[in-house]
Amino acid sequence: MAIGLLGFQTTVSRPVTLSGIGVHSGADVSITLNPAESGTGVVFQRLHDNGDITELKAVSSQVGNTDLCTVLGFSPAHSVATIEHVMAAVYALGLDNVVIEVQGSEMPIMDGSSLPFVEAIEQVGLVSLGVKRRYIRITKPVRIEHGGSWSEFRPYDGTRFEVEIDFDCPLIGRQKWAGDMTAAVFKAELSRARTFGFMRDVERLWASGHALGSSLENSVVISDDNTVINVEGLRYAKDEFVRHKTLDAVGDLSLAGAQFIGCYRSYRGGHKMNANALKALLADSSAYEVVETSTPRQRVAARELIAVSASEFAPWSA
Repeated sequence: MAIGLLGFQTTVSRPVTLSGIGVHSGADVSITLNPAESGTGVVFQRLHDNGDITELKAVSSQVGNTDLCTVLGFSPAHSVATIEHVMAAVYALGLDNVVIEVQGSEMPIMDGSSLPFVEAIEQVGLVSLGVKRRYIRITKPVRIEHGGSWSEFRPYDGTRFEVEIDFDCPLIGRQKWAGDMTAAVFKAELSRARTFGFMRDVERLWASGHALGSSLENSVVISDDNTVINVEGLRYAKDEFVRHKTLDAVGDLSLAGAQFIGCYRSYRGGHKMNANALKALLADSSAYEVVETSTPRQRVAARELIAVSASEFAPWSA
């Protein structure tokens, strides 16, 4: 059924730390994933030099800027940026409760994918907290459109992503990835896909104070003659691009505050479309229900899912 369906909430067995640079700030960043009690959810704690702590819950209501990445918080001094890659790993592996301490203003970009975060979580392992996990089940279609782009949620007996991109670039063109999402599928088919960009955009991004930490070690770069500059080439034949866009969508939709049961489809989407589609879903209480199961198996029948009080759960609240 849903990703990582074990029936019970989980957390990491012990703290694990990763260090790198921020793709936009270019500054050194260190994060630590810490165990948390049931019901905590995913919480980011930005540690400031003066000893202050900015705490941000990873939920839709806390999403600020979504222009080039997904940001939690509404002011640069009290926000955490580029959370989508770590959140994709957290969601896909079924990690429900974790406190992520951040020494910096954004997540480390690592190699531009989710794989380092997957490996860190797997290194320490997950433990069950003995408390039932709850899910958001889609009960009717919810769709948003903007220009030639659209995103929608649809009912589905499982957790599925169908993401399509269409770039005016011969190297990329129109690509689609579709599949039922599990931890194994995410790790094998999406986790290694890296963020990508065009050489022609570099100077503009630098001038605006972005992509200061971007390099061939953490990004797929496309030259002006539509070739991949990176010596190693692409990790997934020709469609690493749509796989990364799907990875981003997994991370962005994790901000529902709970795993969802349904299908998410998008065409020419991105962080902003993902965020707005999620907000549209959560704004329509007739479009979903909160359910739980105590059946500790990878897949369960729909009849084994029991609707519970959404107000008691409220994963999308601040």
